[in-house]
Amino acid sequence: MENQKKKQLAILKDVLRYIKKYRIYTILSIILAASGALLALYVPILTGEAIDLIWYKDNVDFAGMKQILAEVAVIIFITALFQWLMNVCNNKITYNVVHDIRKEAFDKIEILPLKYIDGKSYGEIVSRVIADVDQFSEGLLMGFTQFFTGVTTILGTLFFMLRINVGITLVVVCLTPVSLFVAAFIAKKTFSMFKLQSETRGEQTGLIEEMIGNQKVVQAFGREENVLERFDEINSRLKTCSLRAIFFSSLTNPSTRFVNGLVYAGVGFFGALAAIGGRLTVGQLSCFLSYANQYTKPFNEISGVVTELQNALACAGRIFELIEEQPQTPEAENAHELKEVDGTVNLQDVSFSYEESKKLIEHLNLSVMPGQRIAIVGPTGCGKTTIINLLMRFYDVNQGNIEVNGMDIREVTRKSLRASYGMVLQETWLKSGTIEENLKMGKPHATREEVIEAAKAAHAHSFIKRLPKGYDTYITEEGGGLSIGQKQLLCIARVMLCLPPMLILDEATSSIDTRTELKIQKAFERMMAGRTSFIVAHRLSTIKEADVILVMKDGAIIEQGTHEELLGKKGFYYNLYNSQFAF
Repeated sequence: MENQKKKQLAILKDVLRYIKKYRIYTILSIILAASGALLALYVPILTGEAIDLIWYKDNVDFAGMKQILAEVAVIIFITALFQWLMNVCNNKITYNVVHDIRKEAFDKIEILPLKYIDGKSYGEIVSRVIADVDQFSEGLLMGFTQFFTGVTTILGTLFFMLRINVGITLVVVCLTPVSLFVAAFIAKKTFSMFKLQSETRGEQTGLIEEMIGNQKVVQAFGREENVLERFDEINSRLKTCSLRAIFFSSLTNPSTRFVNGLVYAGVGFFGALAAIGGRLTVGQLSCFLSYANQYTKPFNEISGVVTELQNALACAGRIFELIEEQPQTPEAENAHELKEVDGTVNLQDVSFSYEESKKLIEHLNLSVMPGQRIAIVGPTGCGKTTIINLLMRFYDVNQGNIEVNGMDIREVTRKSLRASYGMVLQETWLKSGTIEENLKMGKPHATREEVIEAAKAAHAHSFIKRLPKGYDTYITEEGGGLSIGQKQLLCIARVMLCLPPMLILDEATSSIDTRTELKIQKAFERMMAGRTSFIVAHRLSTIKEADVILVMKDGAIIEQGTHEELLGKKGFYYNLYNSQFAF
């Protein structure tokens, strides 16, 4: 319980840190809330005076009544204006804070290490940035709208009631702690339940995102029933924890209303005795009853706000966990820009593993000369793609260093390092936008003519022309009606447009038919001329012309040489090559 309180306080401090930027709106909101509440509390006094003016038969003061009614009308108008202005301020605070939190969260995602992204469900991350922030904003808006007004109303009614009758006011004050106790008890119960609800909702979003993105695979393997069972299980847990959270939060209003009823009944009873005894006028009694009602009403609202804030804080905690995650290793203060890259790459005593307990690459050494074509082959899981991740600095080495142009890549900016590589992966990625926008991702200011030339070189121009709007055809990130091979051709064309000094081709033609692959290989020949190239391939026929072939096994280079040299050794590569071409 103590840890939970500390966690809530820490989250609240984080929230206040964001609100602090909008202190002017906050101060205005407090002033308007206080002013509006105090003006509203002055109305019962005028109402009581009006009742006293008509209490005696045949002695009604119509002139006094007219003046009082005019004052009431003016006060109601000003109170409504203040309420509207307060809501404007509260909306400004809430949605600016939400904007800042979402922006900071998305900015953090951009600099998080890939290890974090790879270890989380994408739907879970999306849930934090979208659903949790929405839930937080609702709780925050309710808090600003009702909390300041409620507190001012409680203090104001106590002040006015004390002026009328101290004894009856003490009855009200003595019954107040019961309402506070009920609200505090429910608040303790609801935080953990709302936190569990938020986590389960994120789990459900992750499953939905995963299944929709891979629906073809699910249907191909007939796993629909299994997926439905998993969804039903998560949905059932979400229903259970949501019902519990809502049940306890819904107890707040009726519980506090019951206490409020006791307060009102107490005021009515003792006030009636005071009126009979001549210590109160009928108008004052009416005023007192009105205050008793207004005094207890904010407790309902504040207790409701507290419950909503429990949900808001639980959601805020999840988004702050993301924001406070350790970012990727920051760039050195004096990091250099890589310029005029000649393609020299050296890996010196490099060791790396994704998990400390599972060794992968150990003491790897490699020297690549400018313009060399380095092919990396080996069985699945031997570390081929891991080398690519290290070259691009998607992950940092655990030991040793990697140099480009004689400079340690940890001493150059990531942007300039990655701009020095052209990368085509086995897994295609396209963004929502036109074909041209996708091709110009690495070279935004390229002309249409340059885009067309790159597409022709990648043998993508012919199918692009057949699309409804050609290069202006809009596609989604999934590629719309494009085949996997066509999407891969677009990714190849994207790199051909940039033509950086170094290339990484990780199974770049794996989804392309044999005839087109032959054409692409010729295009690659032209593209790789004079450029250092790293080629990861399973089809060994595609790497015969490589200057150096690195044969990897269990994270180590066990053989290296040209195609002919490796065949002559009749070692691991020889067996691997013959396994693909033996009949």
